[in-house]
Amino acid sequence: MSKSVEESVTISATELKKNLGKYLDYVNDNHEVVITKNGEKAVRMTPYLSDYARYELMQVKEKALDYQVAGKKVSYEEFLEISEKSELRMEYIEGEIILMAAPSFKHQELLGMLYMAFRQFISGKACKVILAPFDIRLFKPEIRDPDVCQPDLIIACDTEENLNEKGQYFGVPELVVEILSASTRSKDMTKKLNTYMLSGIKEYWIVDHKHKTVIIYRFDNLQIESYSHYKNEEVACSQIFEGLAISLGALFE
Repeated sequence: MSKSVEESVTISATELKKNLGKYLDYVNDNHEVVITKNGEKAVRMTPYLSDYARYELMQVKEKALDYQVAGKKVSYEEFLEISEKSELRMEYIEGEIILMAAPSFKHQELLGMLYMAFRQFISGKACKVILAPFDIRLFKPEIRDPDVCQPDLIIACDTEENLNEKGQYFGVPELVVEILSASTRSKDMTKKLNTYMLSGIKEYWIVDHKHKTVIIYRFDNLQIESYSHYKNEEVACSQIFEGLAISLGALFE
């Protein structure tokens, strides 16, 4: 891509007519000329960019705008407009846009193992296991707008009646799983814990590959009913799906 413009000069239309060649050379040397008419800025002359360079520049600008929204407090409608125009993964929690970094190799390896184990468990049951990236919209009591989250994995048993014509899910999963990373640890253990608890989800698994632990929260009546912490060679067991169990020794080997 071309280098950024080094300098800019403002001239009148009359001056441009008198010295057109001079200013063409000036622009060609990677400068910018702004032409005024009747004292108002009317036209800008800039160095030529190929179609490919123009496309590259447009992409850079769009990405810069995407990253500028991180951490911003916006309305739900504004979030929908931003997310529909962006290719970045983002969540919307408590009115704030949160950009999501690309997951690590270990994160994806654990996610694959959990998916296969969960998928095998629900075989023949009226439930679905769904992997990220997949939006779920979660409503808290007395709050009009939902939080929009992308858990690493969910078990949902109400997809038949809660998928719209675009394939968007508007139900409440029975169980959600988050695999911690350095960038998501605080969010997953605080903001998302609160969102999942207050939205009617029944169980929340937090998988920590750094410390080789699994924490399971069981929710009831929008409160924490129980809390289990598994480590070493223990077996993490679901409290809402009898028989759903994961050996930590096999998971973190």
